Amino acid sequence: MMIKEVYEAVLDAEQRLNNVIQRMGLIHSDFFSLESGHDVYIKPENFQKTGAFKIRGAYNKISRLTKEERSRGVIAASAGNHSQGVAYAVDLLGTSATIVMPAQTPLIKVNSTRDYGAEVILFGETFDDAWHHALDLQKESGQVMVHPFNDLDIIAGQGTIGAESLSELPDADVILVPVGGGGLISGIAAYAKMVAPRCRVVGVEPEGALCMKAALMQGQIVRLPAVQTVADGVAVKEVGDLTLAICNQVVDEIISVTDYEIMDTFLMLLEKHKIVSENSGTLGLAALKKLGGNNLKVVSVLSGGNIDVVTMSAMINKGLSRRGRIFCFSVDLPDTPGQLVTISKILAERRANVIKLDHNQFMNLARFSHVQLQVTVETSGHDHIKEIVKDLTDKGYGINQVY
Repeated sequence: MMIKEVYEAVLDAEQRLNNVIQRMGLIHSDFFSLESGHDVYIKPENFQKTGAFKIRGAYNKISRLTKEERSRGVIAASAGNHSQGVAYAVDLLGTSATIVMPAQTPLIKVNSTRDYGAEVILFGETFDDAWHHALDLQKESGQVMVHPFNDLDIIAGQGTIGAESLSELPDADVILVPVGGGGLISGIAAYAKMVAPRCRVVGVEPEGALCMKAALMQGQIVRLPAVQTVADGVAVKEVGDLTLAICNQVVDEIISVTDYEIMDTFLMLLEKHKIVSENSGTLGLAALKKLGGNNLKVVSVLSGGNIDVVTMSAMINKGLSRRGRIFCFSVDLPDTPGQLVTISKILAERRANVIKLDHNQFMNLARFSHVQLQVTVETSGHDHIKEIVKDLTDKGYGINQVY
């Protein structure tokens, strides 16, 4: 496909979306700029209607359907955000939707999709399972399939993010884009290369779902045998033929990040900016330190913020642990008076705030004269933790770090 065709489709999508989407301005991040050595701007699509960028492509696609096509209704498969975009779009445009979602989709995304009036069917473990089931249903129902990424109208809608970003920051050096199936980065990159060819467009994937990186390296679609990542929104086994063809022409690089880097970034974004992002939304910010060069002007697309509170709590705890802000350890103590006081004194002298303590006489069955103490403390970093461990060890206590 010619990149100019995608660019022109993005311009058309801008007009269609003019009164539908929230135009979210860039947010400059002092924190991520200092941490990375670049000049960092966040494009906060988590504030978008439906909580993610997907409304852009979904509305653009469905608004272009004929009257006859709309009468048949639409069907889609999604890991979450596309489903809400489709459901919201059909609600605005007066048609109906059936959405197939993986069985493990976070409840907030399932309920939000239903709240917009769509019929939701839970099927399979991954997006790909849901996609193939949706294809089977579509053959029976005759509904119009709204693909989450491998469609020019979808790609063009997502590409409006690039248009808005470069309109506000025309001298951007890099745009960092989360990558699942490739629809978002295809639209952004195609637009960027037409209006700002010197701007690098870099995709970011989790290490457990490197489908675009594999496809670009081999020059063809590669189906991953499995995907495993905390970033459920980009847990896709294979990209589309259209997105691959576009990305092969206009994407400069694919960077991979670990789940630990994603969780760390989630916590820092929440703590420093008071911004809630879903795991896939943080991918761009998680990749900042892996960019080459210095003091680059970087736009990082924060693709969505639909995360349930249970997952959010787990992410916060894991992020705190990775940053050395929480330290949990166990220690076997002689079952004699005063041992707990000694441990408490060491922790107090090191100004480690105890937030949980479990003194269990029955845990250590191998040594009847000992009890096990498990302590969770709030710490100020990994150096602080090392100091605490040294003090306890110097006093003769054997420490087992839990996390």
